[in-house]
Amino acid sequence: MTFALQLPSEYGYVLTVASASLFVNTYHFVLSGKARTASGLRYPIPYAAAEHAAKDPAAYKFNCVQRAHGNFVENYTPFLGALLISGLRFPVASAACGAAWVLGRVWYAAGYMRRGPEGRVNGFRLSFYPDLVLKFLATWTSVQMAMEAA
Repeated sequence: MTFALQLPSEYGYVLTVASASLFVNTYHFVLSGKARTASGLRYPIPYAAAEHAAKDPAAYKFNCVQRAHGNFVENYTPFLGALLISGLRFPVASAACGAAWVLGRVWYAAGYMRRGPEGRVNGFRLSFYPDLVLKFLATWTSVQMAMEAA
């Protein structure tokens, strides 16, 4: 049995947000590189030891930036999957949620870098709820498509 997939005309919005999200990783890369240089920590050290970070503000900042990047990497694949799937049936809503997620993740990284763990909260809030909506829309889209194929 074959399955034909038609993309909605507004799917370009979804792809635009997906493309924009690629630059969030670049933003993290730049932040991590600058913080690593400022801290004096050399590769392959992924984080400053707790004792070092407690005494050196630059090492602590590096740890915060690294953790923000790690959190982004942990969340990026599920976000991208949910965005691309949900956009098949709900392209405008998905693109809007995706754009909010992208902005939230930038805010999360900037806040974590400037103020430590407390600084990430507002960016987390801005990205969490749209991400949850995308996951529900992706699930609903998948169920609808499976039921239509049956």
